[in-house]
Amino acid sequence: MWELILPLISFLVGVVAAMTGIGGGVFIVPTLILLYGFEPAYASGTSIAMIVFTSLSSTLRYSKQKRIDYPLGLALASTTIPGAFLGSYATSLINKQILGLIFAFFLIFVAARMLVRKEGERTTKIEGKGRIRKLVDSYGNTFTYSVNFLFIPILGLVAGFFSGLLGIGGGAVLVPAMNMAVGVPIHITVATSMFIMIFTSISGTLTHLWLQHIRFDYAAMLILGIIFGAQIGAHYAAKVSAKNLRRIFGVVLLIASIRMILKFTYLMP
Repeated sequence: MWELILPLISFLVGVVAAMTGIGGGVFIVPTLILLYGFEPAYASGTSIAMIVFTSLSSTLRYSKQKRIDYPLGLALASTTIPGAFLGSYATSLINKQILGLIFAFFLIFVAARMLVRKEGERTTKIEGKGRIRKLVDSYGNTFTYSVNFLFIPILGLVAGFFSGLLGIGGGAVLVPAMNMAVGVPIHITVATSMFIMIFTSISGTLTHLWLQHIRFDYAAMLILGIIFGAQIGAHYAAKVSAKNLRRIFGVVLLIASIRMILKFTYLMP
């Protein structure tokens, strides 16, 4: 019965994922674990296979909006790829309980950032000489910001590792890193994050394919909904504020993370 609603779930996740630049794994992985009884490694592998199509679909829309910083995206992708391979391989070395708890506590971190962060807040600034970037989107909006490319490889490696390990696509790390640490405007951050996830998710998927951690029947149902959802999410990202939406998703993630902690500490079946 639950299998029949999976495309609908992934459609809704696709809308959210494309609007926030987080790929959708933070919603799909706990869904597969809690509703469908997946082990964390298989949930991560199946999720990241879906994210390949999430990123492709939303990138197509964002490219038409001219909101992708391609040089920055390629610089980050060059290190997210080896990071994703390392993270994906690590899923075979960490037992089910530990991996589930790692993901649960990671969800708490993401949820806290969604709930407490104010629009435009920038908690950390990487000091140093940066390269001035200027983008004009298809709506006529001009974005001017500075990027210190010396720190980009570190950010990419960390994001890639979490992408492969947790099946999240890396956006949950890349978006706050680019926006708060590097200072990239949020609209450019979201679009560029989805572009980077093309490379991250493909490399992670290949590793999970080698480890046989992908359920292709479930992946196909997820892809069916996520492609259309990502198109809609990317379309409305330029028009809708994510402030209240981010708070709602923060609560959802917090509930999911607490449920997973209870599950993997055997306090709840």
